[in-house]
Amino acid sequence: MFFIRSGQGLENALTLLPGVIAITILFGTTSMLAVTVTFEKKNHSFERLLLAPISLELLMLAKTGGAILFGVANSFISIILAYFLADPSQIIWSTVITAIVLIAISSTFLGLFIAVSVEEVFEAQTFSNFFRFPMIFLSGLFFPISAIPAFIRPLSYLFPLTYGVDILHGAIRGENTMYLFLDFAVIIGFCLVLFYISLRNIYRNWII
Repeated sequence: MFFIRSGQGLENALTLLPGVIAITILFGTTSMLAVTVTFEKKNHSFERLLLAPISLELLMLAKTGGAILFGVANSFISIILAYFLADPSQIIWSTVITAIVLIAISSTFLGLFIAVSVEEVFEAQTFSNFFRFPMIFLSGLFFPISAIPAFIRPLSYLFPLTYGVDILHGAIRGENTMYLFLDFAVIIGFCLVLFYISLRNIYRNWII
């Protein structure tokens, strides 16, 4: 519909693909973790889960694994549609898949952080939107960060999605604005920090 109304050719579908992939993963993973973990906390099944005879780190990795796979699977719906609308020969698939996995992991860990920080489902959704909606407009999903007003542009670099989207832009369109090794390093750093903070909150609220 976008291309019909704008008069652009369908071959320009690749310009939107990085943003569509990223936003699909972001909303799917954060919503899934925020809702499921919050419900489990309310009926006390989360506390029973913590009694499992394995390390908390391994337990949370297993807990978030489903959401990560869900986000990765969702992203391929957009890719399959784009495959029929445009020429995908220029896409560097190994980089795209790596970026998708990292975006899914960082978004899932963001959802875990939100879920263990609130009590009610509506609080989880509200808190999620506190992060998600700024990411939509400030992470370079559908227009470059350089087009963002200079006084709020620094906020763009505080979101892990910014770096994941930049990798996708580079792999799909060859238009990344930062060095790829920097993108990978920063988004991996965000994953580690979000996971660590989530574990610390769990220790503080349920274990210690």
